Parts: sequence; C-alpha cells; structure tokens
Amino acid sequence: MTVAPARELVVKFHERCNIACDHCYMYEAADQGWRARPIRMAAPTVDRAAQRLGEHARAHGLGEVRVVLHGGEPLLAGVAAMESALRSFRDALPPGVRLEVAVQTNGILLTESFLALFREHGVRVGVSLDGDRVANDRHRRYANGRSSFDEALAGVERLRRPENAAIYGGLLCTIDLANDPVGTYESLIALGPPRIDFLVPHGNWAHPPPGLADRAAPPGAERRTGTPGAERRTGTPYADWLIAVFDRWYAAPRLETEVRILDSIMALLCGGVSRTEMLGLRPPSAVVVESDGTYEGDDALKTTDSGPATGLSVHTHSLDDLLAHPAIAAGRRGLESLGPQCRACPVVTVCGGGLQAHRYSPGAPGGDFSRPSVYCEDLFALIGHVRQRLAADLLGLRR
Repeated sequence: MTVAPARELVVKFHERCNIACDHCYMYEAADQGWRARPIRMAAPTVDRAAQRLGEHARAHGLGEVRVVLHGGEPLLAGVAAMESALRSFRDALPPGVRLEVAVQTNGILLTESFLALFREHGVRVGVSLDGDRVANDRHRRYANGRSSFDEALAGVERLRRPENAAIYGGLLCTIDLANDPVGTYESLIALGPPRIDFLVPHGNWAHPPPGLADRAAPPGAERRTGTPGAERRTGTPYADWLIAVFDRWYAAPRLETEVRILDSIMALLCGGVSRTEMLGLRPPSAVVVESDGTYEGDDALKTTDSGPATGLSVHTHSLDDLLAHPAIAAGRRGLESLGPQCRACPVVTVCGGGLQAHRYSPGAPGGDFSRPSVYCEDLFALIGHVRQRLAADLLGLRR
C-alpha cells in the first residue's frame, strides 16, 4: 500500500508559554513530557528538521510543504531565532518547492519587529483568542490570574493593519459552553479575521470534555441508522453551540469570514475535501517535531494516557521512517483505522470518526482507539443540521 507523504511539520519551537491557559493540552493534559525537553529548539535541531523535510519533499516529488511554528508560545524564542529558523527551512527545500509557513501565537508578543519579519517571509499569523474579554478570561490568563485580554487584543489590532493583510491568518477559538455562541462569533468577526477556527476542548472516554461527563461510560453497541439530523437533538451541547454559530454565519447576507469546521462539513457533504484533520477520511498530513527533535504523532494525543511519543527523532530517522511507525501508521489508514460502529455510520465520510485522540479509551496496551469519538453525538447532530440546511436550499433552487 502506498503511504501518503507528510506535507506539514508542526515544529515545537518554544516549549514554554507566557500565559497559563487552564484548558491547554500542552501543559494541563496527561502527557507532561514538555518538562524534560529543551525550552527552545536549538539551531542545529531546526536545521536537521529542515533537512528532513527537504529530503522528504525530494523523495516524494512534493510541490508544496507547510511548516507551523508552534509552542508553547513560539514568539518567546525571539526575532533573531525566528528569522534563523525561517531561513533554514527555506534553504533546505529543493528548488521549485513552495514553502508555506504559519505561526500560532497568543498575540501578546506580536511586536512591530515580528510583524516586519513575517511580512518579509510571508508568514501567516494565527492568534488564539476565545472571544470577548469575559469569554477569553475564562481560561486565557496569566499564572497569577491576571487577564491577558488587553495585550492579546493589542497584538490582533497590530496584525489587522492594512500592511499586514497578507499575513493575517485568522483567529483560533476554543469553545466554552458557558460562552454565548453567537456573541462569541460576533466578537471575533469584529476583528476582521479571514478565517476562524472553532475547536472543541480535547477529551476522550477516559477524560471526557467539559459538559460531557456522562460520556465516561462506554458507548452503546447500537449502530446509527436513518437520516442524520432527522431525530430531535438531545445531549449534544457542542453541536448546539456550533449550530447556533452556523445559522448566524450561513444566514449572513454576505460571507463574513471562513469558518473552517463549517466550510469543511459543507465541502465533504458536496463531495469535496476537508480543510481540517478533525473531519474526513484523508490521512493526516501533519507530524510533530518537539524541541529536542523527537517526532510525535497527532499533538492531541498528549491528552490521552497513551501519549504521542514514537521514540524516533530528526537526528536519527527520516520522515518516511516515522510514517512507517506502527502508532503513526495506525492513525493514517482512513476508514480501516475506525471501529465497526464508525464504519457502519451514514456520516462516516464526513466526520471521519473525528480526531483519533477523541476516540481514546483505556483498556488495551497503549489504549483503544476503535470506539467512536467522545464527540460522536455532537458530530452526528451538527452534520445532520448542516445537511438539512443545504438540502433545503438546493430543493428551493429547483422549484
């Protein structure tokens, strides 16, 4: 079987953060490996990661690859280290291979110096912000409890200036059910993002996400049948939250912004492809490189008791070696990687079983990923609602 190449490196450029979000999967989850790794990725490790990506692009004839400089808070590494890393990745690629670089930041350190560097190198900047002051302060605070909102907002305001339009990547919002969905959406679009990513909090059957404590019990064996969305929604708080956003977003007289999870659902329902690895059956394109150069699987696996470690490193192994690792290969088999309940589901081609980490339950050595996502009911209800809205509009066009 041909193995799909990796097309994206998520590089843990700086392993610490300047704020202490209590919903952070990096520091607050089961995996605490960050404590033993270097605070910042050393230049030789950056160079070796870049070389691995270059050799992978060459071996697979890739025309485009992507690097996400991540953390922690990557801007803590400083402007000089950031510039050196950008040059290293560009220099390591074969001629003709296009490099897309993105940075995910909390926005607090987004100074004019960083913005000038990102404009020079065409780096897309995403900022994590959970809504207005009240919404953001529920989780995104300093370690002493002080609000980070004003400083984060100031960074976003600098980013949205006209000269930075080409590098404004968008906003990332982690859903809190206590926050009003429409109010949260409208507070974010007021900042003019070209895209919004709404993320559900990471959770699984061993550690259910907020609001889903009743899902700690194993899901029933009964398989889904019938038409998604036809039944009344009960016990689907994350679907209800996102449905409220969808209805507001979809009914707007003009497209205000892209919403990646909603765009992806509509694309998949119409036979297209997903723009998020949370949905669809295509193998994930991203792999993680930690600050010491070790390879890891999906970053969200930090929230499981099995963890994402592979024992492989950019110093000793190629990206092809990584993709052949059993733990990585298991999450890249599409429909084959799912359990029987998911494979029989009428919306599996859209939900794709959800994130691998959200399917985790304890039991077998290394954990069991054959159960449906802990968000199964929510995904089913959300997809059904979107499908009904699209179908109603398409039927209306035919009349």
